[in-house]
Formats: sequence, C-alpha cells, structure tokens
Amino acid sequence: MAAQRKTSRYVVPIAVAGIAAATIGLVPALAASGDPDLPEITAQQLIEKIAASDTQTLSGTFKISTDLGLPAFDGLLGGLAGGGSGEGSADPSAQLTKLVSGTHTLKIAADGPERQKLTLLDGKEQYSLVHNGDEVWAYDSASNQVFHEKGAEEAGRAPEKELPASPKALADEVLKAAGDTTSITVGGTANVAGRDAYRLVIAPKQQGSTVEAVTIAVDAATGTPLKFTLDSTSGGKPVVDAGFTKVDFARPAASEFDFTVPKGAEVTEGDQLEKDHAGKAPEDLEKALGDFGLGGAGQNGPEVVGEGWTAIATFDTGEAAPKTEDAPKEARGFLDALGDEVSGKFGSGTVFKTKIVNALMTDDGKVYVGAVTPQALVDAANAAH
Repeated sequence: MAAQRKTSRYVVPIAVAGIAAATIGLVPALAASGDPDLPEITAQQLIEKIAASDTQTLSGTFKISTDLGLPAFDGLLGGLAGGGSGEGSADPSAQLTKLVSGTHTLKIAADGPERQKLTLLDGKEQYSLVHNGDEVWAYDSASNQVFHEKGAEEAGRAPEKELPASPKALADEVLKAAGDTTSITVGGTANVAGRDAYRLVIAPKQQGSTVEAVTIAVDAATGTPLKFTLDSTSGGKPVVDAGFTKVDFARPAASEFDFTVPKGAEVTEGDQLEKDHAGKAPEDLEKALGDFGLGGAGQNGPEVVGEGWTAIATFDTGEAAPKTEDAPKEARGFLDALGDEVSGKFGSGTVFKTKIVNALMTDDGKVYVGAVTPQALVDAANAAH
C-alpha cells in the first residue's frame, strides 16, 4: 500500500500532460491554402451559424498535429496505473494517447450520436474504434487484439471509451465559456478540405494565460466547424493544428459501423479489463486523476481561484511533493524534462510545464494548475500564504 501511495504522488506531474490533451481535445482541424471571397459576416452572426448547424452525418480524412512541448510519454499514464505501456493493447485509453504528440492521419465516420467510427493509420498498421448503439469495439492490427464493451447505455451511463469530441462539440464548449474575459472576432476566410470557411478567432483579454488564440474554421455553407487551431503565447508551432483533408456530409453506409472479430484475434471485454486492473491503481490515484479532469472527480473537487482564461484550480494532496530519484522508473526522465524548481512565500516547489497547461506542486503537497504562466501559479501560491 505504501508503494501504491508513492506511485500516486507522481500522477500530479504526469496528469499535467493528460489535462493538456483534454484541453485541446482530439479534434479535426487543419486549414488548406487559399482565402475564398465570402460575404462579410459579424462574429455574432458566425456564432449563430455554428449554433444553428445540425450536421449529424459525415465522413472524411483528417490530420492532427500536436506539440505540447513535452518529452515522449506514450503509455506513461497506463504504466503508472498498472495497465502496462499500451503497446499490444486495443484498449482505447491506451491507444488514443498517441494523439497527444506528433502528426497522425485518421479517418472518421459519423451517423448521429449512436454510430461513430475512427481509424488511426500508422504506416501499414491501423487502430479502429467503433461505437454502434450500446456497443464499443476497438481493434489493433499490430497485435491482433480486440477490445469490446457492451451495455453501458443500458446501465444508465455513457460508454466509458468514448470517441474524441467533434469540432462542433469543442467549439460549443469554447463559446459557452467565453465572456467578458474573451475577445471574439472574424479573422478572414480559409479553405478547408476544398470547402469555403470563415475563421472565428477567440482570444483572452486577460494577461497571464498561456493561450494566444483559438481559431475555428467554420464551413460557410453548413456552419459546421471544420478546423480547430490552438496557439500558445510561447510561440512556435501551434499546440494543435489538425484538420480535414477530405470531408463528405452524406450519410455513411450502415455497414461502415459493422464489426467482425478478425480471425485469431484475442478479445478483451471491458468489464474484464477493469477486474484485471483492480487493486493496481489505488483509490488516491483515481482521485488525483479526477482532480485533473482525467477520471471520476473527487468528492469535493478542487477550489478555483480567479476566472476566465486565468482561472487556477488548487487542491491539497495531503502528501509531500515527490522527488525524482524516488519516482517509478517509467517517470524519471519525464519528470526531469518537465519540471523546474521555484520558490516564494509559500516555500519551495516544482512547476511542471507544457505549452498550454502548467502545474505547481509545493513541497508540502499543495497543487495549483491552470492554462496560465508559471509566474501566475507562483503568485497564486504566494497569495494563499
């Protein structure tokens, strides 16, 4: 049990990387060249156009490029939780962490909220994730492994292994969160996958956020968001620059969502996977993940300081901060690359950094996390003392 508690403390810096991925979403969005000549439109009209969009069916190909400014950590969360590296597994929670770094090509199909399919292409191999009614299937061709989950909706809950959010879903969340702290403008036009689009630019008015701007390319004909780009104040490549290279709004064939277990494939049921991992991930690990928005939230949840783009979540882990030399071997190099030591009125601690989400963990176990600069975290910790 002591070893489990020690492992759980290292979830804090690792979860910074996870929440960064959650912040950007796994969404299609990459602009093609060309600036079409479209009728002028105000930001309010463009927002209304997005809200009125009712695209239920589509298929297409898109690329997603992600640069969080992180060292490689594929499968690191799974390894710390006792679930292995994710290699040779069809479990979506392990496989989809690949999208957190690098450039990937995917194929997507959707027929309303009941049926979606995503295929991740990786050279000659591919990974497919299919949601059809109350069943979720996943297949990893490299290992010939199948993951299956059934009956989640019948049990009164959504499937645990959901497909990544759509561009519209992410746009809705960004617009819903926008308020007096946000500037929303129309930043010209673009051509995405051969379709004319407007560029909606959303940017913080506040100082101290790591977000430079969020740009959403909106299909001029349908109002469907086709592009999502997230830029950081640190400059360089966008944190996320991904998008449709082909898109078709016709209804995909029903057969697109059929799944047949390949010959010789090993099938793992979702409930069996949970049993296999029982006892390997301590309850405080799950709580820490929840506090970072990665799992079931803690009973009380973190306290939020500030508002808008500079809001900071803070909570007390109740344990002293971890030392790199005591970390599990899977995490040592990652921690060295991710953390900087800082000090202030609060004492001392370590800031774990990405290009978009940063977290300060003080030596007495208090955590401050947000899409803000390291200095903003230090100021928040000082103000609390």
